[in-house]
This record gives sequence, structure tokens and C-alpha cells, in this order.
Amino acid sequence: MHHAFTVQDAALAVAVAFVFVLLVSRLREPTRHQFMAIFVAGAGSAYLGGGLGGWEFAYAAAASYAAFRGLASYRWIAAAWLMHVGWDVAHHLWGQPIVPFVPTSSAQCAVTDSLLAVWFYYGAPTLGPRRMS
Repeated sequence: MHHAFTVQDAALAVAVAFVFVLLVSRLREPTRHQFMAIFVAGAGSAYLGGGLGGWEFAYAAAASYAAFRGLASYRWIAAAWLMHVGWDVAHHLWGQPIVPFVPTSSAQCAVTDSLLAVWFYYGAPTLGPRRMS
């Protein structure tokens, strides 16, 4: 059973995406690119055991492939995040939320991941100061 998604849920999701992009922007290339390919691979397994049975393993395999391709292309990282958006929506509607004690967390994740996908589609440009290697 899914729960109502509110304006506050959306605002929090947008804020999370913004803060995430600012933090990841601090990583220099190629570290940023490599880190994000690995990070999105991990996100692909976040829902294992989330109530959608064997489909979760199929999704994790497809997401791992997209993340692997993401090592060579930010567009593949964007594709992996968009795949995750679809999985977020499926879990919001029919599965278990990504954060068990926040019923709308999967829907919030869909908003955040959509914004991340757009950023990666455009090559993950640096926003704010860059300091980490």
C-alpha cells in the first residue's frame, strides 16, 4: 500500500539532491566519475528484500551492467539513476519503502534520483567549490 506524497516530501527530496550534488562536486575528475559509477551500483542493490521477489535480482543485475558502463560514460550513470527511479516508483506503489520507517521514502528517492540523472546526463558539472581529490 502506498502513502500520499506531499509537497514537504518533494521539497526534502529536492534539497537532498542539491546537497548531494554540492558534496559530490567537491571530488575532482576522474575520481568523481569513478566514485559515482560505484555509488550507483550500490544503489542498485538497495531494494534487495524489498518485497518484489525475483524481480529485485533481475533489476540488480541490469543496474550493475549500467553502472559498469558508467565507468566510461556519465550518460550510463544517468541511465542507471533513471532505472532506479522506476524501481523507486514500483516500491512506493507495490513494495516496501527504501527507508522502512518513512513510508514515502521511495517516492522521495524517485524525485532525488530524477534530479541526479539530469545532472549526470549533462556530464556532472561542478557546482560550488572543489577541494577533494
